[in-house]
Amino acid sequence: MPHQHFERDVTGSPGPRVDQPASGRPSAPRHEDGTPARLLVVDDEPVLAELLLDSLTFAGYQVQVARSGSEAMQVATQARPDLMVLDVNLPDFNGFVVAARLRAAGHQVPIVFLTARDAPTDLRDGFGAGGDDYLTKPFRLEELCLRVEAVLRRTMDRTGSFGNTVAVADIVLDMDSRQVWRGSRPIDLSPTEFRLLHHLAVNSNKVLSRADLLRHVWGYETEADSSIVETYISYLRRKVDSTDPALIHTVRGAGYILRVPRP
Repeated sequence: MPHQHFERDVTGSPGPRVDQPASGRPSAPRHEDGTPARLLVVDDEPVLAELLLDSLTFAGYQVQVARSGSEAMQVATQARPDLMVLDVNLPDFNGFVVAARLRAAGHQVPIVFLTARDAPTDLRDGFGAGGDDYLTKPFRLEELCLRVEAVLRRTMDRTGSFGNTVAVADIVLDMDSRQVWRGSRPIDLSPTEFRLLHHLAVNSNKVLSRADLLRHVWGYETEADSSIVETYISYLRRKVDSTDPALIHTVRGAGYILRVPRP
C-alpha cells in the first residue's frame, strides 16, 4: 500500500481530503523494545477523529480514540499513552480542563492541542494547562505528524550524558525522578518547563537565544513563533524565582540566561 502524503488543510468539518500519494513512510519514534509509540486522539467529530486515527496509525503509531473529556481522562489513566492529541472543544468540558486535571492528578503525558482558537489568551491557557504544543485549525496532517514526532523524540528520551543531577546555585534537578528543588523547596514543573530549566541550567551563565531554546527544548528547526518561549520563561520564573535572588534573566535583544548570583 503506497504511503499517503497529506497536504490538505484539516478544518474539523466533514469531508476532509488528502493529496495524491507519495513514496516513503514516515519514521515514528519507538520504544527501546521496538514497540510503537502509543497515542491517544481526543476529538468528538467522527470524520476528523477517523482521519487522525488512520493517518497516525499509518505513520507507525499505536492509536486509541476518545470522544469526550471524561473518556480521555479514563483512557489516559488506564492506557498510559506516550502522547495525547487533544481537541479543545469537547462535548462535556474543554481540552484545557482535561489537561489541567491530568496534571493535577500527576499524569505527565505530553499533550498537543488542536483548536480553532488562536487568540493569545487561548495560547496562554493551553500552555498554562500543561500543553507541550498547540496547533490551530485549519492544519495540515503532515504538520501534525511532524509536531507529534518532535514532541515524542524529546519526551521519550530519558537518558543523557549530563549524569543523574544538575545543580546551579541552590537549584537541583534530579534527572532520574524528574524532580526539582530550590534549596529545600520542591518545585513542581511540567515536562516542558523541566526541559527548559534543564537546558538553561546546563548552559548556566551563557545567554541562550530564543531560536536556540526553540530548537533544543521544543525541537523546532525552522522559524517559529517565539512567544512560546516568552510564555514558558514567565511560567518558570514564577516557580523558580519566587525565592530570592532571581536566577533567570532577560538579556534584551539577545535571549535569556540562568546566572549564578554574583558574590
